[in-house]
Amino acid sequence: MSKLPTAKYRLDYQAPDFLIDTVDLDIELDDHASTIRNVMRVRRNGQHQRPLVLDGENMQLQAVAINGETLTNDQFQQTDAELTITGLPDECELSIETLVDPANNTALEGLYKSGGAFCTQCEAEGFRRITYYLDRPDVLAVFTTTLHADKSKFPYLLANGNPVAQGDEAQGRHFVTWHDPHPKPCYLFAVVAGDFDLLEDTFTTMEGRHVDLQLFVDKGNLGRATFAMESLKASMKWDEERFGLAYDLDIYMVVAVNFFNMGAMENKGLNVFNAKYVLADSRTATDQDFLNIESVIGHEYFHNWTGNRITCRDWFQLSLKEGLTVFRDQEFSGDMSMRPVHRINDVRIMRTHQFAEDSSPMAHPIRPDKVIEMNNFYTVTVYNKGAEVIRMMHTLLGESGFQAGMKLYVERHDGQAVTCEDFISAMEDANQIDFTQFRRWYEQAGTPTVRIKESYDETTQQYRLHCTQHTPATPGQPEKQPFHIPMRVQFYTEQGDAMQLQCADLKDDVISLQKEEQTFVFSGATSKPVAGFFAGFSAPVRIDAGYTEGQLLNLLAYSDDPFIGWDSAQQIYLRAIKSAVSNDSPLQLSGDAIEALQHQLTQPDRDPALLALLLQIPSEEAVSGEYEQIPVEAIHSACQQLKVQLATELKTTLWQTWKAFKPSGEYQFNADDIARRMLANTCLSYLALHPDAEIEQTLIDHFKADNLTDELAALQAAVMADHQCAADFIDQFAERWQGEALVMDKWLAVQAAAPHANTLAQVKALTEHAAFSYDNPNRVYALLATFTHNLAQLHRADGEGYRLVTEVIRRLNESNPQVASRLLSSLLQWKRFDQQRQDLLKTELQALRKLPNLANDLFEKVEQSLAE
Repeated sequence: MSKLPTAKYRLDYQAPDFLIDTVDLDIELDDHASTIRNVMRVRRNGQHQRPLVLDGENMQLQAVAINGETLTNDQFQQTDAELTITGLPDECELSIETLVDPANNTALEGLYKSGGAFCTQCEAEGFRRITYYLDRPDVLAVFTTTLHADKSKFPYLLANGNPVAQGDEAQGRHFVTWHDPHPKPCYLFAVVAGDFDLLEDTFTTMEGRHVDLQLFVDKGNLGRATFAMESLKASMKWDEERFGLAYDLDIYMVVAVNFFNMGAMENKGLNVFNAKYVLADSRTATDQDFLNIESVIGHEYFHNWTGNRITCRDWFQLSLKEGLTVFRDQEFSGDMSMRPVHRINDVRIMRTHQFAEDSSPMAHPIRPDKVIEMNNFYTVTVYNKGAEVIRMMHTLLGESGFQAGMKLYVERHDGQAVTCEDFISAMEDANQIDFTQFRRWYEQAGTPTVRIKESYDETTQQYRLHCTQHTPATPGQPEKQPFHIPMRVQFYTEQGDAMQLQCADLKDDVISLQKEEQTFVFSGATSKPVAGFFAGFSAPVRIDAGYTEGQLLNLLAYSDDPFIGWDSAQQIYLRAIKSAVSNDSPLQLSGDAIEALQHQLTQPDRDPALLALLLQIPSEEAVSGEYEQIPVEAIHSACQQLKVQLATELKTTLWQTWKAFKPSGEYQFNADDIARRMLANTCLSYLALHPDAEIEQTLIDHFKADNLTDELAALQAAVMADHQCAADFIDQFAERWQGEALVMDKWLAVQAAAPHANTLAQVKALTEHAAFSYDNPNRVYALLATFTHNLAQLHRADGEGYRLVTEVIRRLNESNPQVASRLLSSLLQWKRFDQQRQDLLKTELQALRKLPNLANDLFEKVEQSLAE
């Protein structure tokens, strides 16, 4: 790298020197020479006489003109990243013509070719690869876009807003003009051009607006778009009913593309989606795929208000739109169905991935203070922890208080680019509450640990909770101030009856921990309570409650909070794993725990989905988060032993449960059937560990299912258990689905996740398979990103796992650094391993650091990791 990239700091924010009121884009689409003519109304912002500095990368500048007068080369300065124009009038029309090469844009940022279609991705800073512009989110302009292309190849020409003109042109070309009346930052700009199948529908808003809904998919996929359309209509209806927010254009479009670095993008009126979050039918998508589509469709639609109509002042405020919108899509999914299941899955993401990020060299607050490459902060901290911070506000304010805050936020800031502080202030003012301490969730990185000690006085019938909070040091933040932590509590008798206790600090079952140490006194305890803490995971913290196994079993049996019940089982599993690791002894789950699980499985009124989650032990990756220095082999061995013990001691009960919930009848996508499949397939994953003939035949029969959920479950069960039929299943699955790339992604992922000694060799071989391509992010994520979460195989003692991943990172460094950066994250916590692995990892990171053309995305992470 010839020049080291420099960091930007949140506190250095300054308003733009110029504003852009209107943008008229005229785009002639061509594979290798797309011409972009950009006419802007520009005005000086303030009394200064500074030059106009526009962002621009990876394009050819053809011409610059001011008020129709073409500038000569000595009237502007151009570098690899900027165009500087001096002597600009206070207001003028600025015209810029650029040339770009979409077909060779492998980074998939800016304007690129996706299969046979043109597509854009401008968030965070991709617009500067299309034309020179003030590429920052606080410059809002009204866009009008005219697209020209060959009509036979690209019959659909799409952009933001409403279509206002179209027609045929010479030589078989045509044009369409779009106008978006709502001022927006350039990161929300989008164009798509291609030949698609089109699914159409309509929606009438609560305000009486008739909205045309259009969903564009590759030819032949129309039948797999129906669920996405129904999810879109459900999202629009839900946002009106829950938040009072209605859609504001005459048309809403979703386009599914095959090459996309992320899940989807909320461009105003024209959402561009990774095809995996649009296409679904029972043969080519699993239950989880359907649920993911519902969630992501909702997420991007909800951005219309929380992200588009009100956007970010600067990229440090990313959680303003993403944390809030993740919370909204989580609530949408919960209101649609299976709220407890969705919530527990949210918690698993936090505990496995976000907690790990908080303890890594890349730890950052949900509102970061500095950044080198903005793409690196599209993280589980900004998104998922950001959503948990919004959820804590909801917990503290209640639904009505939160909605009052949302209403005020929209009234104050519609059409503006604002900050996280503006959102918090709206919540405060609408509820007459002081969130000064709560703001620390935006300012401090790290995961607090809350330790709880209890005491009971039988004479006074008082029950006391002594709570402490501690947050470890993170890069740049050695000392932490106490957070405002809402803890939702439950109390039970030992017989399982709910207890209602009184406490001056208790409001709607929530107490607020705001000091490093705090004692809460409860009265009316006729016996010592069994307490459940952080019901619903009411704060993103580690919980150290000092429970006995008996208390955990009591909560497992009696708590009516799904999270507490599930978490009690997880804590029992973790204790057994950690005991085996620390004592270097065989794992042994207690007889009481086995009996409790058997009891849960035989209860007639239990939700089968929650039972499935109870049976799923923590992943090796999640367990590794419990250790400052990670004992890789010991964790792997203990987790495998736990699976075997559960499979052995619960075999009869698992068989009975399987038979009671196994598939019957035609596939239906509804909450009850999803829950039944979850439990049956979880049981099957344990039964596959037994090599007897009856179970083998069961696997074979299940593999012949009429839906992908059950077929894939059989494949996963066989592969994970290293069952003798696994190889045949792998071959049959590939032969059956070789023409369906999204299904083959699952085939790649199953093999990359296998906890076996030959997995690394298998992954290497699969990089040469016809189903894999380094050019498509979905293929890379399916195979290699999955492998980076396979603790024992990535962190092999010989370092071969590290070498495989860094070889791929080198390959992607120039072609797609965003994808390379995501793979790199798994290697950053090198100091948490034994000395041998530290040396191997450090060597690989140092070698990456020395690459002469290391992308900013990678430089920032490597530098931060090595400097820690």
